[in-house]
Amino acid sequence: MFTLTVHDGLYLKLLEPKDARAVYMLIQQSKNHLRKWLFWVDGTKKLEDSEAFIEESMKQQAANNGFQAGIWYQGEFAGIIGLHYINWINRTTSIGYWLGEPFQGKGIMTDACRALIDQLFNEYELNRIEIRAAVKNVKSQAIPERLGFTKEGCLRQCEWLHDHFADHFVYGLLREEYAAAQRKS
Repeated sequence: MFTLTVHDGLYLKLLEPKDARAVYMLIQQSKNHLRKWLFWVDGTKKLEDSEAFIEESMKQQAANNGFQAGIWYQGEFAGIIGLHYINWINRTTSIGYWLGEPFQGKGIMTDACRALIDQLFNEYELNRIEIRAAVKNVKSQAIPERLGFTKEGCLRQCEWLHDHFADHFVYGLLREEYAAAQRKS
């Protein structure tokens, strides 16, 4: 079972069926905040929807094609960080994340991403990590920018969000860039 301690009071843990209620409750509590950027929020209408998501996440992890981990902050479920996929041939992945509204602005997601990136480059030996963020989602963009990712471009109208298409910025970080930054610090 994957568990990654980020620092005292913050850790990542693979989602398991027993986490479904915490996931569901946080989504409901933060629905208005989350739905602005995440199309799937409206489809999370009952506990069984979160249970099904966790079941699919467990299949993804068992297939060695990424994973979804709960973010636990001071004993509370705070959000999710995960890999959309792992392309083992090209040694690339894409990170996705969300935080419940009460946990915003505390540096949680930046710290979680930093720890996961370190794991992906050093343990998984990946070469490239990508993060995408909606052009208007400034808070989400700040995370890869803080972590030294390069803004590589804009994917125009790449995601349908309820009633409109949204553009996304694409950020990339290469293993050699990460290693060079680690040597400097």
